[in-house]
Amino acid sequence: MLEIAAHEYTLTAIRAQGAGGQNVNKVSSAIHLRFDIQASSLSEAVKARLLSRKDQRISAEGVLVIKAQQYRTQEANKRDAIARLHAIVEAASHVNPVRHATRPTLASKKRRVTGKLLRGVVKQGRGKVLDEA
Repeated sequence: MLEIAAHEYTLTAIRAQGAGGQNVNKVSSAIHLRFDIQASSLSEAVKARLLSRKDQRISAEGVLVIKAQQYRTQEANKRDAIARLHAIVEAASHVNPVRHATRPTLASKKRRVTGKLLRGVVKQGRGKVLDEA
C-alpha cells in the first residue's frame, strides 16, 4: 500500500450541506481534502494514471478535491476523507495485466455447434401439430 504523507494534502473544515437542524448551521463538521497530484511524492506512472482519469473531483490544475460530510463529527469526516484519498491512489497504482488474445480450441467449437444443433431440434419440436384424422 502506498503511503501518503500528511504534509502532501490539506484539510479544511467547512459547514456541511443538507438537513441536520441547528448543528449543521453552527458546526463546521464537513471536510475538504485537497491533494496536489503533481507536487506529491507519488511515482510518475501513478501521477499520470491519476491525471488521466475522467474524475470530476480532479481539477484542470491537477488538484484532487474530496468532500467528506457523511458523519456528524469532524474527526470521523477527516478519517473518511483520508481513507477515500488512499483508495483512489491505490486504485490508480494497480495495473491490470496485459491480456493476450487466444483462439478457441477445436473441441470447444464442436461443443458449441453440437449445442446449437440440439437446441434447434428442441425448437423444431415446438411446431404446429398436424391433424391426421
